[in-house]
Amino acid sequence: MTDPSELTAAPDPNMRAEIKALLPEVVERAPREAVRMLSPYPDEFIAAMLTLLNSRKAQRVLDCFPLERRRNVMAAAAAPIRQQWTRNEAYPKDTVGHMMEPALAVFRPEITVQEAVAELRQLVTRAFITYAFIVDAEQRLVGVVAMREMLLARADQPLGDIMVCEPFRIAPQMELVEAMRATMVRHYPVYPVCEADGKLIGVLRGQMLFEARSVELSLQPGTMVGIEKEERLTTPWPRSFRFRHWWLQANLLLAFIAAAVVSFFQDTIDRVLALAVFLPVVISQSSNTGVQTLAVALRGMTLGELRRGREGSLVFKETFLGFLNGLATGLTAAVAMYLFALMQKSPDAARLALVVFVAMVGSCLISGICGAIVPLVLRKFG
Repeated sequence: MTDPSELTAAPDPNMRAEIKALLPEVVERAPREAVRMLSPYPDEFIAAMLTLLNSRKAQRVLDCFPLERRRNVMAAAAAPIRQQWTRNEAYPKDTVGHMMEPALAVFRPEITVQEAVAELRQLVTRAFITYAFIVDAEQRLVGVVAMREMLLARADQPLGDIMVCEPFRIAPQMELVEAMRATMVRHYPVYPVCEADGKLIGVLRGQMLFEARSVELSLQPGTMVGIEKEERLTTPWPRSFRFRHWWLQANLLLAFIAAAVVSFFQDTIDRVLALAVFLPVVISQSSNTGVQTLAVALRGMTLGELRRGREGSLVFKETFLGFLNGLATGLTAAVAMYLFALMQKSPDAARLALVVFVAMVGSCLISGICGAIVPLVLRKFG
């Protein structure tokens, strides 16, 4: 059981008021920007602020501090929180272990309801408690007690008599997507996190789990157009410029390459102006095909649906879809080209229609392949 005296609050009312006023601004900022905002404040202030943040956000902000300052901030935190932060650092950033909170209401099964309630009355004044966790002498989780069961039990009844035995638990090595799937049908407010031997090492709030994943999902569209994950509405313009500009330069280089390819056929386009009219149509259609494929691939990665060994089926499916879409849209474009060429009194209307059809099928086919392969390659290289 955690000693309630170890869970100290902010040192004085003035500091608590300042923390409360600053908290919304810290929440809105990316971890590195939050560090710059908090750096001038004393270590005790920063430690108290981090305890109010989403546990994952708090851990990421803490990770962005220089090593010496991070140690000082951790030393200023309450012992259970400091120990939990230290434990969380050992796990990768996208796992359950990296965003655990300390399990505070921990009891042995022989403790009576009256004794547990007496300790909980002190603990709830300084921490938010949902369940009482029951552990054995080796700190292995053996049961969970809800507050309702404690309310209805006799005062002299041991917690072991009213606990739910062998409760659902999650492993610290689980990735967030895997944990979301495991908890999808349970909807508990808090999940115990245990090692392979059953030892209780922390808890994870369901709200925090889904909040963390929803943030990741919201960041995915930006990564497709060169927006860094750390950029927010509050990010200063010099930093936003530095984040985005390299992408625009790379995009410009690719545009020059595309223009060079078009210029290679300049004589042909000069002789057959109808091709110049339909060139943007083919480019637009093939790029949309590629973006559709890319979106599906990214969604599968984000939701954990694209497991190892399924990459080949993804590429085959999207290549086939690109081919089918190219056939359908190519046929429409070919008819439009044929009619347009007739209006221009071109003697090569049928040949131009065939060229547009083949170009549309080929470009959509290639776009489907690239839309599937590019995210796989980027994931391979991290």
